[in-house]
Amino acid sequence: MTETPAKEEECSKKCETCDVECAERTAPNAPPEKAKIHAKHVILVLSGKGGVGKSTVAVNLAYALSSHGHQVGILDLDIHGPNIPIMLGIQDHRLQAIGNLIEPVKITGNLSAMSMAFLLPDISTPVIWRGPMKMAAIRQFLEEVDWGDLDFLVVDLPPGTGDEALSIAQLAPNVSGAVIVTTPQDVATIDSRKAVKFVEMLGFRVLGIIENMSGMVCPHCQKEIDLFGKGGGEKAAEEMGVPFLGSIPIDPEMRKAGDEGRPFIIRRGEQNPTWDAVDRVMEALVKEVES
Repeated sequence: MTETPAKEEECSKKCETCDVECAERTAPNAPPEKAKIHAKHVILVLSGKGGVGKSTVAVNLAYALSSHGHQVGILDLDIHGPNIPIMLGIQDHRLQAIGNLIEPVKITGNLSAMSMAFLLPDISTPVIWRGPMKMAAIRQFLEEVDWGDLDFLVVDLPPGTGDEALSIAQLAPNVSGAVIVTTPQDVATIDSRKAVKFVEMLGFRVLGIIENMSGMVCPHCQKEIDLFGKGGGEKAAEEMGVPFLGSIPIDPEMRKAGDEGRPFIIRRGEQNPTWDAVDRVMEALVKEVES
């Protein structure tokens, strides 16, 4: 007697967490379905290597966009080292759910944030995950968070071109482009070139390169010292044919602002060479994003 096949269950479209072998899941090069999120523009912030100030740029960009009157979300996808909540001064917040959706943490009336850090019991807890778990979490951060209708979603990515960057590129709709953050020395700009090529291979626009830690402002005489060199990011941008958005010097006040959870951009108008530099870079980036 021929055995009657069991009725096939309705597909959840979440292939990364599904164990059922099906034509859709096994089809070669089949891209995952885009996440359902209402964001007009998704901006990726990445770097070729760590320690270049990428998260600092992401936080200040989100604030700059919100100060222009836009509805903005900032998504911290550095799953293994989520620092955005500290830089925003919201590290003690815990998430709440309304219905089936998670409420992001509100920073201002038009700026909200989501981070893996909000789900951990304390700041010293490590996240030990492989790629499929990261992809599932990224989809949840996009679809199961009540972002509302966003003009911009700024995504802070971990260094390099690994799982998180590939996953957000596949899952996020309306990716407008990527910002590459580097420091001036050759070892950093070499990696930033890889990041530029990675973004271009994915078919996205490189919004520009930012050279961070470009010289150091002496806290006593206010003169600049070329601690890590200067001009490497601008040279890389010129050679790669992408916009150069400007340079930001090292300043103890910049570090202090991040540790205190008060992004540098909110100090707009104060008399300081670094504040002026941050303003110029952020204004150039906002113009590039909005163009």
